[in-house]
Amino acid sequence: MKKVLGWILALACLAYLSATAWLYYSQRSLLYFPRPLVASPQGDGFDIQSQGLKRHGWVINPGQRQALLYLGGSGESVERDADFFRNTMPGVTVYLIPYRGYSGNPGSPTEAGLFADALTDYDYIAARHPIVDVMGRSLGTGIAVYVAVHRKVDRLVLTTPYDSIVNLGQDQYPYFPVRWLMKDKFESWRRAPQIAVNTLVLIASDDQVVPRANTDNLISHMKMPPEVVVIDHAAHNTIVEKAEYANAIRAFVSASP
Repeated sequence: MKKVLGWILALACLAYLSATAWLYYSQRSLLYFPRPLVASPQGDGFDIQSQGLKRHGWVINPGQRQALLYLGGSGESVERDADFFRNTMPGVTVYLIPYRGYSGNPGSPTEAGLFADALTDYDYIAARHPIVDVMGRSLGTGIAVYVAVHRKVDRLVLTTPYDSIVNLGQDQYPYFPVRWLMKDKFESWRRAPQIAVNTLVLIASDDQVVPRANTDNLISHMKMPPEVVVIDHAAHNTIVEKAEYANAIRAFVSASP
């Protein structure tokens, strides 16, 4: 009996170690969900280079003094948001630049790479517009927070933000040492105290991807209290369909910084 139990324990340990190894080597495929470019939106196309990678993006509502850099979610094709921004904020030039590896752009996404690209994108926009707002959704909120801490941003919009990807991952895989395994941590809560800009936080009331506790933890670390809007009857992926969502963004970006 002891021998059988020993074999069972050994097999259980092997299975656990195999699952842990699988999580480690598969983590980026579980975090990033790039999609190919289906069709280019109506807008001015342009190329921008960062770390030797030339990415393609689009400018919506060109020629305005005020601009907005939009940073999308992990599975979002930002070029599909062109009509939303064209209709929601016609007085703001919006830059939609897919991440590396997304929508036909070269490279593979990593935290460090996305951070570097976003700073390059901001610098490109700031050289052409006196007012630059930054907006992030889901995964993109971590990148938006990083930009807001390292550059002069006029307004910051965070849609369904998290405190850190590590915390989300640990909640999803509670029996694995996610905190030790994760390469791309996106720890926004550590940077939150350094945010010194007017911020709008948009929360989906029925978010099943980012628990409210994680968003509240991020907010609790902000020294400048943000404006918080909860969109009722909205889930993580449907919040953008609500009129209240567009109205809140429109009012915020139209206000004086």
